[in-house]
Amino acid sequence: MKRIDGVIEAVRYKGTKIELVRAYERRGAAFSDRILMDRPKLIARLQKGQRIVTGQRQRFMAGTFDLGKQVTLAGRNGDQVVTTMDEYDRDRLEGVPLF
Repeated sequence: MKRIDGVIEAVRYKGTKIELVRAYERRGAAFSDRILMDRPKLIARLQKGQRIVTGQRQRFMAGTFDLGKQVTLAGRNGDQVVTTMDEYDRDRLEGVPLF
């Protein structure tokens, strides 16, 4: 299994597009503290081939996560959608809480 480069734990939408995600990113063998990532940065990471999944950090367990679904970039350039679903018409991270 390819290693995970980031874990998204919460999302903020503006209309039908992701505005901001709250995530953890891999830094070597460990994960960062929470970071905020806007939609363009998230798309750039996905375009580079980084593996980003949804999930929640386990309480008191540092870099251990309960993982959800893989985040993918679908659609054509200029009309791309960030999603965890097979069928898509807008940005949607299934099961990820709002903040």
